[in-house]
Amino acid sequence: MAKGCWGPATALVVVLLSTYAEATSSRHMDDFIAAVKRVEAGAPGSGPLAVLRRLREAAGLNDAFVRHFLGNADSGGAELDASLSGYLSTAVRHRVTEDAKEEGVVLTPDGTTVALAPLLLGIEAGFLARSAGRVRGLYQLTLANDLDSSPLLGPDGCWDSVTSPQVFTLLGSPSALTAARVNGGMDGAVLGTEVADKSRRPLSLSGLLTEYYGRPLESKGLDAAPRLISRRRRENFRGLAAPPVLARQVLKAAELRRRLTGRSKMTPNERKQLAALVKEGMKEFVHQYIDCPPIIPRCMWGAEPYRGTPTMLSLPLTFMYIHHTYTPGEPCLTFQQCAADMRSMQRFHQDDRGWDDIGYSFVAGGDGYLYEGRGWLWQGAHTKGHNSVGYGVSFIGDYTTALPSQHSMGLVRDQLASCAVGGGRLIADFVVQGHRQVVNTSCPGDALYKEIKGWEHFGEVKKEK
Repeated sequence: MAKGCWGPATALVVVLLSTYAEATSSRHMDDFIAAVKRVEAGAPGSGPLAVLRRLREAAGLNDAFVRHFLGNADSGGAELDASLSGYLSTAVRHRVTEDAKEEGVVLTPDGTTVALAPLLLGIEAGFLARSAGRVRGLYQLTLANDLDSSPLLGPDGCWDSVTSPQVFTLLGSPSALTAARVNGGMDGAVLGTEVADKSRRPLSLSGLLTEYYGRPLESKGLDAAPRLISRRRRENFRGLAAPPVLARQVLKAAELRRRLTGRSKMTPNERKQLAALVKEGMKEFVHQYIDCPPIIPRCMWGAEPYRGTPTMLSLPLTFMYIHHTYTPGEPCLTFQQCAADMRSMQRFHQDDRGWDDIGYSFVAGGDGYLYEGRGWLWQGAHTKGHNSVGYGVSFIGDYTTALPSQHSMGLVRDQLASCAVGGGRLIADFVVQGHRQVVNTSCPGDALYKEIKGWEHFGEVKKEK
């Protein structure tokens, strides 16, 4: 074709189609939002409820259990084009394969992975409530339908690429409730509750997802961030559903499944056995997703392999040693920057210091997440002479004159500590100490050291020269 024979409009259409084709090969939330915008553009004037039903129809989320609460998925609109319909079907439909690949999940801008099906079902239940007057089945659609499974909680996983994610592989034995499935369920419950409130301005679905997942943090991090943001999913969910309420919803979901499949009601003994199973399962769920903080695994920040043979810790430990990185000197506010800081520190520790790995057990970013260093099981290189008796936890930044965000400090002081004690990794009367208390150093900085002296478990000790 001769140069210049395409008009501007034709060229724009070609560019947009090419961009969409490239984007939909990636399983990123931004790509899914772009697909939602295409659905919205193809049905101008349709509200978010109609768009959600079109998505549910394309993804085949229309079994008897879902229809009981949300009705039929048929939106009555024109058919979606084949490429868009095919993308939505594979992107939304959740399943775990025999080789531990998890499908129907996307990587969000904050570095966590979310299953789309429970997210969308929860949001649809919320929008339906605006017209129906009450929310039906919110917790059963998002989480409770899987909380009676055994084994209950599955692992997190890793993407083949964080810039162009396509394949998500679990880090352990699969179960119905993987970390991505729980994240999607929590987000679905949080956003479903939010959109059900008639006093709040209804957003388009793409606008709602963009605000929740794509809103950047300001310089003060989560201390000044809006309440409705994906980085706050655990604290928001904690404020919604008390464990006894969620446990009752699990039992109701089990009874409903039996009725919808034509089976007889549970006998009193069967119900008693299920209630006991759910009670134990809820303890595990609360510990892992309510008590414990969100932790970004090594593979997600791009860790290099451990050099040599790691030494396993003898648990439970007695101490938690607090550090600051000093360099990097500023808190990171995005997953991308925090991950880059982790890689930089690991290179310094391995190449310049000659250590086997990044020295810290865990590192607190300014983005609302903790980052896994050597983790719960392996001895670190953070507090000379004391690495075998305590975890080393560092805050990214220089805290000589300033403090980390209150949110970051709470993750370590409250949630990481509670998680460690509840999981048998720290003794109940563990001791918090600053690095400078046991090694001749200024770490963790004057301001942060003064702060931790007021923490409940802080303990004085003589310093080794």
